[in-house]
Amino acid sequence: MADEVTLLDFWASPFGMRVKIALAEKGVKYEYSEQDLRDKSALLLQMNPVYKKIPVLVHRGKPVCESLIIVQYIDDVWRGKTPLLPSDPYERAQSMFWADFIDKKIHDLSRKIWTTKGEEMEAAKKGFFECLELLEGELGEKPYFGGETLGYVDIAFLPFCCGFSTYETIGNFSIEAQCPKIIAWAKRCLQKESVAKSLAEPGKVHELVMEIRKSLGFD
Repeated sequence: MADEVTLLDFWASPFGMRVKIALAEKGVKYEYSEQDLRDKSALLLQMNPVYKKIPVLVHRGKPVCESLIIVQYIDDVWRGKTPLLPSDPYERAQSMFWADFIDKKIHDLSRKIWTTKGEEMEAAKKGFFECLELLEGELGEKPYFGGETLGYVDIAFLPFCCGFSTYETIGNFSIEAQCPKIIAWAKRCLQKESVAKSLAEPGKVHELVMEIRKSLGFD
């Protein structure tokens, strides 16, 4: 089932990084197709005509869209390796809940940290740390959100760690000082090759974010 797999993506997309980690965890070989989001390719528009967004996983000519759905698809198709989602229905539902929480909260609040200023930024920072503290509570004393092995929630959250140093610089705060368990977890995950090779370099992410901020009239 590993033949004819293509990932349409943009290098800095945290959503695409999720897919890369999942594919790496499963040992799936694939063709990578970098997309220009300002001039969307005919292939991207053909494979995702509804949202016209990356990432898109094309498996045997059939597209699968939306990162969390793609990760679940990868887990269902390539079952030979350690599962990413629990088999227990309740635990599976909890994993999907926290992944959805990351999409709805961490993504939006982290973006507001570098696309706003003043009171709006301060509100985003407050909300961001409230969310991190909730995630610390969910992590508890486990090495991974998935328990003893890297799982669905880890994959959902990890790509945002690429921007941690950028959020800290712009927002003038320290994540490690307030949420040390999250940083310890991120460092633990980065020791895995599947994670380290799939995440964008924080320095490059910082450069891109600063370019976007400049275009928005900040700094």
